[in-house]
Amino acid sequence: MSKLNALIGTVAAAALVISGWSFVSGGKLNTSLADLKGTVTSLEDTVTPPTTFDAAKTAAIDIRKSPLDLPAAIKRTEPQKVVLNLETVEVDGKLADGTTYTYWTFNKTVPGPMLRVREGDTVELHLKNDPKSVSIHSIDLHAVNGPGGGAASTQVNPGQEKVFTFKALNPGVYVYHCASPHIPTHIAQGMYGMIVVEPKEGLAPVDREFYVMQGEIYAAGLPADKGHQPFNGDLMFDEQPNYVVFNGAFQALTGDKAMTAKAGERIRLFVGNGGPNLISSFHVIGEIFDKVHEEGATEATSNIQTTLIPAGGATWVEFTVDVPGRYMLVDHSISRAINKGAVAYLDVTGNPNEEIYHDPMGHPSPGTGGH
Repeated sequence: MSKLNALIGTVAAAALVISGWSFVSGGKLNTSLADLKGTVTSLEDTVTPPTTFDAAKTAAIDIRKSPLDLPAAIKRTEPQKVVLNLETVEVDGKLADGTTYTYWTFNKTVPGPMLRVREGDTVELHLKNDPKSVSIHSIDLHAVNGPGGGAASTQVNPGQEKVFTFKALNPGVYVYHCASPHIPTHIAQGMYGMIVVEPKEGLAPVDREFYVMQGEIYAAGLPADKGHQPFNGDLMFDEQPNYVVFNGAFQALTGDKAMTAKAGERIRLFVGNGGPNLISSFHVIGEIFDKVHEEGATEATSNIQTTLIPAGGATWVEFTVDVPGRYMLVDHSISRAINKGAVAYLDVTGNPNEEIYHDPMGHPSPGTGGH
């Protein structure tokens, strides 16, 4: 429809140019203008109705990963063997209100579970593929030093299981994703997650930690179109997703899955970008990151407003919420937040601190501002 509108606009613009030339030159171009008008009318007559989809799946599940669902910080001081279990499952899930989509997942959520180990740990990873899957699946963990990040060892058919081990040599935050062909399709269907490798000395204590991952969904329709929307490979090839989301679905981390905190608390966000294609301009409206571990680096940078997270990359940021209100997490390529779903809420309660923020009209209520 947009291409058709563009074509109609081009024809109309041409008509204006010809009309102007006719006025200046005194030429007689009524026939040409009539032809152009007829072309526009013909194009309007051939407009097809908006695409309609099958009804939304009534049995679709909630695939949104809770930002609270992450392992606790590691307290031990010695490395050990850690056994991790993941299962690849293909499910119909809720993409938006009245809209469903067929996701490919790790453990039935998008993103998959956040894995957490310590530098020096030996990790034994078990990957099962649900017997009802239609596709082969695998896992590539960016924290692995070895062929394919584990993908070479874990190409697993439906109903089977593969196992491999690796040593966690490098501390940081890393993405994992499916690496079975066609890799971009597997990732775009929801097959990504994060693994945190804590340094030997551990991480500094904070009051709250949250787990957030951005991803693109190349569904054929828009949120307002509703129904069960199929995957559109042309949109993915053109890198033009109709949805850009946090934790699997349109505006997933608002409402019942909004994050909460109290004024004065120290917050750590583990933030990844599953991609498969776009770079995230990650920003929290109303906050400045005290520390940003850019691309998961050990060393932190201070006082950052917006940080870039590449596709297949991750970071962690820390800040203290000084005053109550609603803080919105967004991809500051801002139409992705406003139109495509990449927005999340952090609702902070507590007493106002007018020395830091004063509104003569009264303390702002959640959701009343931003940029």
